[in-house]
Order: sequence, then structure tokens, then C-alpha cells
Amino acid sequence: MSEYRFHLEKYRCGSKIDCPNCGKKRCFVRYIDEQETVRFPSTVGKCDHEQSCGYHYTPRECFRDNPAAVSNNNRSIERIFRQTVIHARPIPVEPSYISPAIVEASLSHYDKNPLYRYLCGVFGTEETMRLFNLYRIGTSAKWGGSTVFWQTDETGKVRTGKIMLYDSATCRRVKEPQARVSWAHAELRLPNFHLQQCLFGQHLLPLHPDRTVFLVESEKSAVIASHYMPDILWLATGGKNGCFNIQIIDVLRGRNVILLPDLGATDAWREKLPMLRPVCRNVAVSTLLEDMATDKQRDRGLDIADFLLATPTRRQILQQMITRNPCIRQLIDELDLELVDES
Repeated sequence: MSEYRFHLEKYRCGSKIDCPNCGKKRCFVRYIDEQETVRFPSTVGKCDHEQSCGYHYTPRECFRDNPAAVSNNNRSIERIFRQTVIHARPIPVEPSYISPAIVEASLSHYDKNPLYRYLCGVFGTEETMRLFNLYRIGTSAKWGGSTVFWQTDETGKVRTGKIMLYDSATCRRVKEPQARVSWAHAELRLPNFHLQQCLFGQHLLPLHPDRTVFLVESEKSAVIASHYMPDILWLATGGKNGCFNIQIIDVLRGRNVILLPDLGATDAWREKLPMLRPVCRNVAVSTLLEDMATDKQRDRGLDIADFLLATPTRRQILQQMITRNPCIRQLIDELDLELVDES
């Protein structure tokens, strides 16, 4: 029997579940109550992937975040908990950071960045560069040139970077023959690196303290939506289950927050509301995409960026014309013509 009343469940076949943070299969160990009185939510536990995920939500934190769960006639649960588990908690480890020099060096070579090249055809070079500078998006040499979405926290320090390969013609992630996704801290092989992720775009929060925050899943969606709706602060969780724990979302304290999940993930994100309500001033899940989507679009799991890009801009139409007839580019250059952007 464990020395502590609340402890991680001992391994047995089928005991591990999918991690609520990184989404990886059968790597999450839940906390249990030795006396079988308290049943914790499935988010209370620890991920095996300490370096790439680092999710660890303890019973103590669960009690702190959900005080109503401790009933008036069972205060002993909280008392016993404070007497035992608080002493079992490890000393908090400070997050590790990526060197500013490494980050700065990545903010170039955009001619090799497929996402940059695609967005230049949609928004133009000047606007694409503005968006890349705003979100501090880099370029990696991996896979011949890919995109680095640096996770920069509210102090300006970089926790890590997600490296992803896109198709420059479609703006879709390359998933065949396998998904091209990696992490900067893993590629750099940094010793004793302690990963504590943050929201993508989190560094923008202090710059716009009064703006409503829209949380989307993918980093690419946050960037594209920021072009179309610049008065809203667009942040990304990095996936349906990514960056959703009490340590990370605390940065949204006192904010008005709207969750805008991809199609098919609305119910899963509604389950996050009890964790967000004590933190945010107001929080809600938008059903905008679900309300307007067709069955085919739902099957494809489209996101806000897909809908925004569905109607070609003038620049996209021009680029399509140039692709079909390269002489048009020569004519534009010789006559020094400029495209008048939409207002």
C-alpha cells in the first residue's frame, strides 16, 4: 500500500490512458485515492513524456482549482490531503528556455519556408512579413525548409518551438508518408531541458491587455485569422488537447476568452470550461463553425483558417493568373503596376 492517500495509479494492463495535453496514446497515469472515496477527473495525473509534454496535474492542484468539490461534510479529505500530498510534491523546476541567438537566427531564410511562400501569394510579402514578425515565426532547415512556431511567453522568453512542414501550394501540413512535426528543444538536443509549454502568441498578451482573446487549435490558424480580424488577439493551444492545464491557462486570468475549436472538437472543448471559468472574466465556446459547416466540411475537420481562405483574395487570383501565364508577371514588372488591396 502507498505511503500517501493520493498517489499515481500502479501500472496494470490498460491502466494508462491518452494524455489530455499532448494527445499521445496510453502514456497518461492517473491519480487515485487509496481510500476510494475521491474519484478524480481524468485530467488529474502525469504524462510519461516529461520532455516533449511535461503535463503533471496533481490532486492538490485539483482541489485548489475546484474548491466546491470538497463538500462541507467531508473537510477531512482536504485536511488529509494537505498533510500528506503536499510533502510528496517535488520541488518545482523552472522552465528551460531556447537561446535568443538561436531564435533570432531562425527569423530569416523565408524563401525556404513553405508557409511563408504560400501566405505571400495570399497576403503579399509585406503583410506576410508583418505577421511573421508579430508571432515571431522562424525557419528551420529540417526537411529542406520548414516552419518554426516559437512558443514565446509573456516575458518574451522562448519555451520551445514546434517545427512543422507545410505544402507551399496548398498550405496543408505534410502528413505522408508520415507527419512532419518535431520540436526545437529535441532537435537541438539540449541537456537537462525542462519543458513547460505556453500558448502560441502568449507574448502578445501584455501588449493588448483589453483585447478579447480567441483561442484556436493550430498556430497557422491564429496567424491567418489575425490578418482578417486584427482587432482580436488570436492565440493557439497547439492542438485539441494541447496547452490545456491550469498552469498554462492561468495567463488568461481576468480576460474575456472565446474558444474556437476545429470542426468536431466542440464538445471536447466545452469540457474545458470548468477549468477556465475560475480564471477568465468571461469564457465561452463558439459554435460558429459548427453552425455554418456542411457534413463534408465536418468530416474533414476544417478550422477557421480554412473558411477564411475559402474565398480567394485579389492577390490570390492574380497569382493564379501568373501561374497559368508567367508573361503577366513580366508585364506587371515592366509597367511598374501595383495591386490595389481590398479595403
